Amino acid sequence: MVTVAVAGGTGRVGRVIVDALKRSEENEVIILTRKSSEDSDLASNEFVVDYGDIERVTDLLVSKKVDVVISTIAVLTEATGKSEVDLVAAAAQSSVTKRFVASNWGGPIPEDEALRIPFQPFRMATIEALQKTDLEWTQFQNGYFVDYYGMPYVESYLKPLTFILDVANKAASIPGTGNEVMTFTYTKDLAKFVVAALKLSKWKYPMVCYSDKTTWNKALKLAEEARESKFDVAYDSIDKLRSGMITELPAHASAFSFIPKSLLYSIQSKFGLYVAYGLFDMPEEGSLNQIFPEIKTTKVYEIIGHWTGK
Repeated sequence: MVTVAVAGGTGRVGRVIVDALKRSEENEVIILTRKSSEDSDLASNEFVVDYGDIERVTDLLVSKKVDVVISTIAVLTEATGKSEVDLVAAAAQSSVTKRFVASNWGGPIPEDEALRIPFQPFRMATIEALQKTDLEWTQFQNGYFVDYYGMPYVESYLKPLTFILDVANKAASIPGTGNEVMTFTYTKDLAKFVVAALKLSKWKYPMVCYSDKTTWNKALKLAEEARESKFDVAYDSIDKLRSGMITELPAHASAFSFIPKSLLYSIQSKFGLYVAYGLFDMPEEGSLNQIFPEIKTTKVYEIIGHWTGK
């Protein structure tokens, strides 16, 4: 029996991983969280922690005999980045903890610094900290979450986020030609791969997994078929994306209450460049999909298909 601690396990990606671990007969799970979720389904597994109190977190990992720490902390700020680095320190000090999964849950961080977005250096700091330990560690690279394109009709803990395809408002702003291959992952499939990876005797970095691959032009066609309507479509050139601009989608307006327009443009224009440069095309060779072919994944058409007749 492997005991797994999921840091941030009451959150969006963390919660779906916790659910999968709880269904598994081979793992026990505890949740590390900065504040109680007040969710009765999680109460018995929850431990409120101050990641900055490294000694106390270490003591908890030892007392619960935690073999593996999986971080799903949303590392978006210097403060949350420090929390994850402190968690690495606690795991490294634990006499029983042997493995650590660093938070990322997306694509690779570009080698070109000009392509990096503001929070990526904080995630790189975690990797640097892990490299100084004796822990076996990795990150999952799974492309882009497909859940967003079935919302609000698909089952997911993620919150709505509009990128490229605004299915609700029948619009799209596609980076590049639209024919670049894109890797998508449904969070429930990701959780299955995470649980399966715990069985591996040796981890590699990174661990790649995905649900499906397609292009944005094909995804657009699926959305238009589901909505039975042509979409208002724009194609954003490489030069436009390099300038930090995107074609604004109707759904973006609702996001500006909690994220400045300039920041949204900056992040999504860089993500658009990732698409155009193929950084969201995860390799099949050596992926968990190859290692665990018995894991059946959810296709993009199934997710977008939730919009049929809507």
